[in-house]
Amino acid sequence: MLSIEAIVRPERVSEVAHALEEVGCKGFYYVNVTGQGQQRGVEVFVGRGGQMARRSAVPKTLIRAVVVDSMKDKAIAAIIAAARSEGAGEIGDGKIFVSPVLDAVRVRTGETGDAAV
Repeated sequence: MLSIEAIVRPERVSEVAHALEEVGCKGFYYVNVTGQGQQRGVEVFVGRGGQMARRSAVPKTLIRAVVVDSMKDKAIAAIIAAARSEGAGEIGDGKIFVSPVLDAVRVRTGETGDAAV
């Protein structure tokens, strides 16, 4: 089993969720996070005078799915296709991290391993 964590633009969450469901990944969760990557923040208008300020942290959304090993490539391709900006993409489109999962347990039935996913 693998954990796939994707940091994406908040406005792309619906597209990414739909893409994951389309490839057969029905279980995932997402949470809004704030952080900094290569994008190094954004400029925002603040105050009445329309002053610009640099905000180093940028709002993103973290989507996490635990999948069987055979689904890894399909899930990653789906996330990339749904999260990437038009054309060749842009800085800030996101990152994907893949990690091994030692075990999973379904609380309701006690099933473990791939059967629990």
